[in-house]
Amino acid sequence: MKRILIVTGQSGSGKSSALQVLEDLGYYCIDNLPLALLPEIVAKLDHENNLEQLALGVDVRSTQADFQEFDHVFEQLQKHGVVDVIYLTTQDQGLISRFSASRRPHPLATRYKTLLECIAIEKSLLLPMQFRATVNIDTTDKSVHDLKHTLLSKLGQSEDMVVILQSFGYKHGIPLDADYVFDVRHLPNPHWDLELRKFSGLDTPIQEFLGANDQTNAMFNDIYQFLEKWLPAFAEGHRHYITVSIGCTGGQHRSVYMVDRLRKALKANWSIQVLHREMKHWS
Repeated sequence: MKRILIVTGQSGSGKSSALQVLEDLGYYCIDNLPLALLPEIVAKLDHENNLEQLALGVDVRSTQADFQEFDHVFEQLQKHGVVDVIYLTTQDQGLISRFSASRRPHPLATRYKTLLECIAIEKSLLLPMQFRATVNIDTTDKSVHDLKHTLLSKLGQSEDMVVILQSFGYKHGIPLDADYVFDVRHLPNPHWDLELRKFSGLDTPIQEFLGANDQTNAMFNDIYQFLEKWLPAFAEGHRHYITVSIGCTGGQHRSVYMVDRLRKALKANWSIQVLHREMKHWS
């Protein structure tokens, strides 16, 4: 895992909206997790998936003891990638107006008498995370569109469409989130070569084996030319991301090779995210 974002801040300041923006950018988002569980969950995700971008929503519903241990949690997360904290804040009067308009209670409303008291206590509880924040955003006068633009700017990302390239194995089922699915099971299968079976499509022996095959090269050229032709049309339609899934039998050799080759060919013109769904099954 390469980048982990912790999205937190005052209730009503736009945390859910920020997570939606990040999800559109290709982040795998999880919301409302207790702080104490973050290291364990991230470790599991890092072991079983090839996620490059993860966003974790945390709010004041974690226990006070959890907040006091945030520095320890932060250090544990750093073992799995670069960690940034996004802290959202809003002026008190703005929060009061938002809670009044939504008619929803503050998360601390059952423990304190007034909304202003809830806001003040929440600020105090969130201080350990605010001190660690690398991105601070005041959403007092921001619309959802403004928040998106600010996030993109502060994270060093653009509004360009993200192309998600995903390898998978048909024996584990077709991905339900795919926009396009290409089947490469007709290509030569390295699995039947005992010397090659232990490798994945990311390894040189598999790349050399498949790259020397005319059918493989023809299939790659057809998929690449299709994407080069039609990705601009999707981008012009204001799509935030598109998922292209490549499948072989087990999801270890041919599909992984094809995804990696497409990544190298497309990265000059497109923002690429890669997911090898069956990595946990690789021998």
